[in-house]
Amino acid sequence: MDGRFENTFGPELNNTFADKKAHRNGIKRPKKQRFMSMKGVDPKFLKNLRFAKKHNKRHVKMESTA
Repeated sequence: MDGRFENTFGPELNNTFADKKAHRNGIKRPKKQRFMSMKGVDPKFLKNLRFAKKHNKRHVKMESTA
């Protein structure tokens, strides 16, 4: 026989082996992004968003000093 067919039914060709192999380094969840990308968003909206964030910080500082 050729060397091609000797290991046809080895341990690598069943689901149990595939599961073990997957769990060796752990099955990880996809990483969530902390912030959504603002690529392609309306520039007018982005400008307003920047001002809104800036002025939100100012009010937080005022409340903490009072």
